[in-house]
Amino acid sequence: MSDITGESDRSEEHRRKVRRRLSDEEIAAQRRKRRRVQIGCGVGALVVFGFIGLLAYEGLQAKSNLEKAQNFATQAKDALLAGDIDRAQTVAGDADRYAQNAQRSVDSAPWRMVSAVPLLGSPFNSVRQMTTIVSDITDRVLLPAVDAGNAVSPNQLILDGARINLAALRDAAPLLESTAAAAADLNARAQSVDSTYIGLIDNARVDLQNQVSELTGLLSNTSMAAKIGPAMLGADGPRSYFVGFQTNAEARGTGGLLGGYGTIRANAGAIEIDDLTTTQNLLEGEYEPIDLGRDFTQRYGHSRPTTFFGNSNVSPHFPYAAQIWQSIWRQESGDNVDGVIATDPVALSYVLGAIGPVTLPDGEKITATNVVELTESTAYTRFAGDNTARKRYLQTVAQTVAARMTSEVQNPAGLLSALARAASEGRLAVWSSHADEQAVLETTKLGHIVPDDEAPYAGVVVNNLAGNKMDYYLKRAIHYTAGACVGETRSSIVRVSLNNSAPNGDLPRYVAGAYSSSLNVQPGENLTDLSLLATHGAELEKVTVNGTSIFASRGQERGHPVFSLQFRIPPSETAEVVFELSEPTAPGVARVPVQPLVDDPEVVVDVPNCEG
Repeated sequence: MSDITGESDRSEEHRRKVRRRLSDEEIAAQRRKRRRVQIGCGVGALVVFGFIGLLAYEGLQAKSNLEKAQNFATQAKDALLAGDIDRAQTVAGDADRYAQNAQRSVDSAPWRMVSAVPLLGSPFNSVRQMTTIVSDITDRVLLPAVDAGNAVSPNQLILDGARINLAALRDAAPLLESTAAAAADLNARAQSVDSTYIGLIDNARVDLQNQVSELTGLLSNTSMAAKIGPAMLGADGPRSYFVGFQTNAEARGTGGLLGGYGTIRANAGAIEIDDLTTTQNLLEGEYEPIDLGRDFTQRYGHSRPTTFFGNSNVSPHFPYAAQIWQSIWRQESGDNVDGVIATDPVALSYVLGAIGPVTLPDGEKITATNVVELTESTAYTRFAGDNTARKRYLQTVAQTVAARMTSEVQNPAGLLSALARAASEGRLAVWSSHADEQAVLETTKLGHIVPDDEAPYAGVVVNNLAGNKMDYYLKRAIHYTAGACVGETRSSIVRVSLNNSAPNGDLPRYVAGAYSSSLNVQPGENLTDLSLLATHGAELEKVTVNGTSIFASRGQERGHPVFSLQFRIPPSETAEVVFELSEPTAPGVARVPVQPLVDDPEVVVDVPNCEG
C-alpha cells in the first residue's frame, strides 16, 4: 500500500514539474513575442520619425531654396531694368538653379505622400504648387526675358536724345511674345493655387500671386510695345499724334476737360514735339460732326460732343474722344494724325519724379510734389483776373517738361516706370487710327476702353455740370457688392461716396462759380452728373442720394446699361449714392475702373466670380 502511495506521489510531482516547465516555456514565448512587438514598434517609430525627419528636411530645403530663387529672380529683374545684362544673366541662372533644387524637394516621395492626405495635406500641396510655378517662371520666363535684355532694358531701349532703339525692339518681338504668353499661363495657375489653413503659407501664396501678376503685366506691356511700337514710332515712315492735356479739376468721362494740346512727330524712333498751346482757338471753331453710332448719339448728342471740344470726352471710352479730337484737329489744321494721346497733371508729377524738377524761364521750379497743386489749384488763384495769362503759364509748364523728356534722359528706367504707372491709372491713354495697332492697344491699360463683354462691371463716371474747377476737391469711394452665384440673376449694390472737401469761401469765382448764372450754383458747390455703367443686362431697382430716392435716366454704352443722375454737393459735405440692381449671374472677375481724377479713391469689390 505504501508502495502504491509513494508511486502516486512521484507521478504527481512529475506532473507538477511538467506543468512548471510548460509554464516557463509559455512565459518565455510570451516574452519573446513581447520583445518582437517592442522591436516592431521601435522599428515603426524609427520609420515614422525618419519619415517626419525626412519630410522636415525636405521642407527646410524647399523653403531655403525657394527663398534664394525668389531673391535671385528679383535681382535679375532689377539688373535687367537697370541695363546690366551680364549680371542679369548670372543671377537669373542662380535663380533657376535654386528653383530646380526646391522643385526636387517637393517632388520627393514623403512630400507627395503627405500632399495626397485629405485636409492634412492642403498646405503641402499648396507649397508644391507654388514651388512648381516659381520653377517654371525661372525656366520659361526669366531666362528667356534675359535673352531679350536689349529690348526690355530701359538703358538699351532709350538711346541718346531720347531716341528709341527700334531695331532691338523689333528683333526681340517673337521671343517677348512667347515669354509673355508663358507668363500669362503661369499667372493663371498662380491665381488658382489653393488657399490653406496655415497663415504663413497662405500669405506666401498671396505674395506670389501679386508678384507673378506684376511680372505678367510688365512682360505683356513690353511684348505689346515690341509688337506695335516700332511702326507707331516711325520705323516704317513718319507718324504724327495729337496730344491732349486733360484738366481733371473739371471732370470729364476720360479724366478731365481738354485744357491744352499739341502734336508730336515720330520718325525712326526720334520724337519731336510741336509747340504746345491752349484750347482758346478751339472755342471759336465750327466743326462738322462725326458719327460714333446710335447709342453714343442718343446718350451724348444733346451736349454736342463731336463738334464742341469742351464736351468731346464726356464718355469714359477713350477711343470716342480720340476720334473726335482727330476730327477737330483735321478740320482746324488740315493734318490727319495717325493717333491720339491723352495725359494729365498727375501723370506729369510721375514723370517729374523720374527726370527731376524743371525750371521755368522766370526761375520758378516745378517738381513732382508741386506740379498738381500749381496747375490745378494755385494757378487759378495766381491768375484769378487773367485767364489768358493762366493758360500761357500752363503752356509754359508743359513745354518745359516736354523739352526735358525729349532731351538726354538720365533715368530711363524711372521714366518708363512713371509712364507705366500713369498708364495703369488711365492717366496716359493712346489710340491709333491703324486698326491692327488699335486692336492691340485695346487689350492694354493704354487703350482706356469700356469693355463690351458680359462680366460683372461697375463703371462710375463723374462729369462736371457747372463748368467750374471744383473736382480738384472731390474725394471718392466706391463699393461694389453682389450676391452668390445662384440662379440666373442676383442682387447687387454699388455705393458711391462723393465728398466735396473744398474750403468755405476764399476761392476764385472761376474755380468755385459756374459758367452760367442760370444754373444757380452757390460758391464752392459741386454740380455733378454721376453715371453708373452696369453689367450687361442689369436692371436698376432703386437709387438714393443720402437716403432719398431720386430719378435716374437710362441709356446704353457698348452694351452696358447706363444710369445717370444729377445733384449738388455743398462744400464740406458728402453725397452718399446707392444703386440697387438686379444683374445677370455672369461669369468673370468683377471690374471697377477708376476714372482718373485728382484723388486716389477707395475701391472695394465683393463680388463672387461665378466662373464654371
